[in-house]
Amino acid sequence: MSTQTIDELEQRVRSFVTSNFHVADTAGLTRDTSLLDTGIIDSTGYLDLFKWIEEDFELSVASDDMAPSNFESIARIASFLQRKIA
Repeated sequence: MSTQTIDELEQRVRSFVTSNFHVADTAGLTRDTSLLDTGIIDSTGYLDLFKWIEEDFELSVASDDMAPSNFESIARIASFLQRKIA
């Protein structure tokens, strides 16, 4: 897979989130908005997110990776993807 910038990864994640989950205020969805605390993604939604990552990026999301520090926000998801792709 070609190297993508953090901005490109954030855009892909944002696009997935806004296309697959109810985001009442897309303009207010920043790169650091907590997806769990705002109710955008719930525990079941994270399973959809992990499936998308595994299929779209051809990466495995190990149980050790499934921590809020990796998936709390668009920025954290993009950072996780960048580390895994590298």
